[in-house]
Amino acid sequence: MKSTRSADFLRRALVLGSVAAGLAAWAVAPRARRDAITHAVPGLPRVWYAHRGLHDAGSGLTDAYSAHSGEYVALARRMALRAGYGSADATGPIAPENSLAAFAAACEAGFGIELDIQLTRDGRVVVVHDSTLMRVAGDPRRIGELTYEQLCAISLFPAPALPGDAVAAPAKEGAAATSSGYTQSGYAQHVPLLSDVLRLVDGRVPLIVEYKMPSLEQWDDGCESLMEKGDALLRDYQGEYVVESFHPGALRWYRMNDPAVCRGQLASRADLHEDGLKAWLAGELSLNWMSRPDFVAYDWSDGNAPAVRLSRFLGAVMVSWTVRSPEEYQRARTMFDRHIIESFVPSDDVPGPVSGGGTIL
Repeated sequence: MKSTRSADFLRRALVLGSVAAGLAAWAVAPRARRDAITHAVPGLPRVWYAHRGLHDAGSGLTDAYSAHSGEYVALARRMALRAGYGSADATGPIAPENSLAAFAAACEAGFGIELDIQLTRDGRVVVVHDSTLMRVAGDPRRIGELTYEQLCAISLFPAPALPGDAVAAPAKEGAAATSSGYTQSGYAQHVPLLSDVLRLVDGRVPLIVEYKMPSLEQWDDGCESLMEKGDALLRDYQGEYVVESFHPGALRWYRMNDPAVCRGQLASRADLHEDGLKAWLAGELSLNWMSRPDFVAYDWSDGNAPAVRLSRFLGAVMVSWTVRSPEEYQRARTMFDRHIIESFVPSDDVPGPVSGGGTIL
């Protein structure tokens, strides 16, 4: 009798385990191959993707990466100068992150570009990462509180005004801005319109466009407006692009409204108690059933997480963010198929193939 009860318990455990595994695979699974073929979804080009453009001020340029970032900054400045931005004797930044100059520099270097979009107070689609300008311009105001005209008057990563310095201090509110990147007070880069970025890139390199949402918990008319306006601009663009977002709702929007676009779920591991249930589920890729992404862009340092391995096994293309040194790349390349980078200049022409990865689009 005891052996019978043990056998019954084992059978039930096996059934429950099989059901749990099946549910996990269903939740994490990417877009079905048949659906991708039906909608003629383009693949994600195998190139290096410059995080927020090829920049000489901003994300990733910290002391921790100083052994490699000098060469990267020098390349960014050299390419920006070649594209007609700044001057050779400038002592301050000429190609700050998410600026026209940084995107022009990436194009000159042949890097793909990863960028972020949000809406201004007057409903314009602009390219900027943070919700405020504090880090990039010392201004605590939120992007959604400012009009595009106001953003044009705020310099990104301004340098102190020095005799003969080509980089000016922040322009005063209301100062006139021109397409060349100069304000009345001298050279400066400001938050650009997505339409201007698309016009500048003009299909020269592929783009990864991230839709920035206020939080995973929020989905309102502002989010809908960003989706509609961003998609309208991208539909008219003739170059290669894919979209991504941390918010599964943004990718679900594309799934319902523009299924021919290659879409990617951004994610990183989260703590259930500190970050909440939805953030934890998103980090475990358990909300992929909403988005059915073509690729997953994940924090490179967690590339061996069970959810990431399962997603790769099920066929998703894996994209690392953000790799900042040759050593990090050597570790990430065994787990990911594409790479978003900054702070170092890759020695390879294109990223090396993944070992044991999923389907390559």
